[in-house]
Amino acid sequence: MELLKRAKQLYDVNQILELEHAIEFASTAHADQKRDSGEPYINHPIFVANKLILWGMDIDSVIAGVLHDIVEDTTVSLSTIESLFGGDVAFIVDGVTKVSKASADMENLTNYLPQTKDNLSKLLIAVGQDIRVLIIKLADRLHNLSTLKYKSPEKQQKIARESLEVFGPMADRLGMGRVRLQIEELAFSYLDPVEFKRLKNLVAKRLGKNSRQLQEVHQEVEKTLKEYGIKAEIDSRIKSIYSLYLKLQKYNNNIDDIHDLMALRIIVDRKEDCYLILGILHSLYQPIMISRIKDYISTPKPNGYQSLHTTVITHNKQIVEFQIRTFEMHEFAERGLAASFHYNEQKRTKDYKSGRPSSTLPNNMQWITQLQEVVTKLKNGEEISRDQLQIDLFGNRIFVHSPKGDIYNLPEGALPLDFAYLVHSDIGKHAYSFQVNGKIHPFDKPLQNGDIVEVITRKLSLPKSDWKNLITTTHARNKLRTQLGHLGLMNVIDTSKMIREKTVRNIKRIKIRPRRKK
Repeated sequence: MELLKRAKQLYDVNQILELEHAIEFASTAHADQKRDSGEPYINHPIFVANKLILWGMDIDSVIAGVLHDIVEDTTVSLSTIESLFGGDVAFIVDGVTKVSKASADMENLTNYLPQTKDNLSKLLIAVGQDIRVLIIKLADRLHNLSTLKYKSPEKQQKIARESLEVFGPMADRLGMGRVRLQIEELAFSYLDPVEFKRLKNLVAKRLGKNSRQLQEVHQEVEKTLKEYGIKAEIDSRIKSIYSLYLKLQKYNNNIDDIHDLMALRIIVDRKEDCYLILGILHSLYQPIMISRIKDYISTPKPNGYQSLHTTVITHNKQIVEFQIRTFEMHEFAERGLAASFHYNEQKRTKDYKSGRPSSTLPNNMQWITQLQEVVTKLKNGEEISRDQLQIDLFGNRIFVHSPKGDIYNLPEGALPLDFAYLVHSDIGKHAYSFQVNGKIHPFDKPLQNGDIVEVITRKLSLPKSDWKNLITTTHARNKLRTQLGHLGLMNVIDTSKMIREKTVRNIKRIKIRPRRKK
């Protein structure tokens, strides 16, 4: 089996034996089941597991991928999975089952309805407890999209729309660029097949005209880099159909204004070489404009993506975009968070019964840690607003830096107090003023991506009731509420609010009668 051949390159003998056991167990459990295509059902979990191996996931994820549909689609219980394959695998399988049930009825997020809250809540809980659940679900979704032609037109539309609006953005948030593109392409081809086919033909014509000229540029750059003694790999990338579709909306559907339809990607060993190559390209060709030079290495995108981008005019007047990155950056750009699990020998020791995650996430994934707070609220039956659900999971993010260089991830529109409370609750509590990029910064002015933020604290400075209007994140709001409660200010706020509301009600009851004429 191809899956086992591939697995033997990553995992030890005992892990391979455990995987073989899982495949045999799943094959028996799904023995009498068929997919809509007529093929044996076991082909689906095998595909999922294969993807997880290609993404370099840990062995527990791969085994959970093999078993991910068993609890939902067979009579096998979760306790049986736990007894045979351990608590960690069972925990992941349980999470995937919850996501599947949630996504089965999930509505379009732009048409959010009250009845979708429970489903979205289950999704949040599953993701918050172990991010590997979501990575497995993305592999599951990819295979379902690839076999969508066997579904009814209604189901095709529903699954494609959900994939484009929920799972595509999730893949992007996890930095899994290639997966996002695959999901978008497949989903868009079903949502708007006429436009998809038109753009695909349009791209094919453009590539036919430009590919020879691009090859000449490729060879010229390769030769120049060798002369400088720089070892690099150069390949080309073609803009995806869905990305082109979105970009054309901004340019009145004029493809002549799209300059990154094709791009050359240069991959090197060292970060220093990225900047050196940028200088070489600008000495070789004319940069089209300064605004098109993007340094995502020093200031990564919110999903962790790092690369240098520049657009130049070549000697034959061709406009070409270059992307320059290291092999490590390229690995993350392709596989995102999944790359963090590659070669990870450290066993995740999660207490399955308590549901406490122990996976360590990189700095740019701090939003997942913050998601735990929403998860806790949901599990405790507390109310979560629509805005909180969308900000914590789907909102745009920014990176800001501390003066020491630590990176913090916040939602777009976050204010200085949001940053202070993210650093530490005591920093937020004693915040007196802020300096951003070396200048005094007001409490009510949003932070920007790449800002260096310094919190000026004073021991005598304490939270104020009006701070509730100077924060945007759930994390900061909860911390502030607790601190105001300890200071006895929450009761004052609640009481004054109650008095105001009662006064308004009384005023509404009073009927204003016209004055009698004497």
